[in-house]
Amino acid sequence: MAQKAGFGRRYFRAFMSGFFVAVPVTVTVLDRLAYVARVDGSSMQPSLNPEGADTFDIVLLNRWSVRNFEVRRGDIVSVVSPKNPKQKIIKRVIALEGDFIKTLGYKNRYVRVPDGHLWIEGDHYGHSFDSNTFGPVSLGLIHGRASHIIWPPNRWQKIRPFVPANRRPLLNWGGSEDDVDSDQP
Repeated sequence: MAQKAGFGRRYFRAFMSGFFVAVPVTVTVLDRLAYVARVDGSSMQPSLNPEGADTFDIVLLNRWSVRNFEVRRGDIVSVVSPKNPKQKIIKRVIALEGDFIKTLGYKNRYVRVPDGHLWIEGDHYGHSFDSNTFGPVSLGLIHGRASHIIWPPNRWQKIRPFVPANRRPLLNWGGSEDDVDSDQP
């Protein structure tokens, strides 16, 4: 009987030591490297959730790639909502700092994206709560970059950046070349 109690105690100790190692490692991975997020709503259709409100996509958000705020035009990013800090939104980067953009209903028809900011929009125009509503977004609000669709299985794919031709910046103040193709869907 004492031997069974010793075995149980050893099993419990091994479990707890593994638990106390696994939890910090998991938290670190989720905080620094990547995690998964469910994409709800129609604002990113047809890129995400193409079949409507009855289905949803789950994406892998790469946190490592945005740790130095290195994002490109066309990336799909997760951002802390400027209007509700408890909410995260997923949108496409249309313009970077220094770019001039023609807005779609923002208070100013043309905007120069200030330093330390970017312009984000949903792919489903008119059904998106984005920079056309609240203006340029601070780089500090970026939470991650969507790199892959991992659910549903029939949509497994790498997410490639693109900017629709009609939404490209009018002028880049910094004079850099566009870094993505505009003819991809």
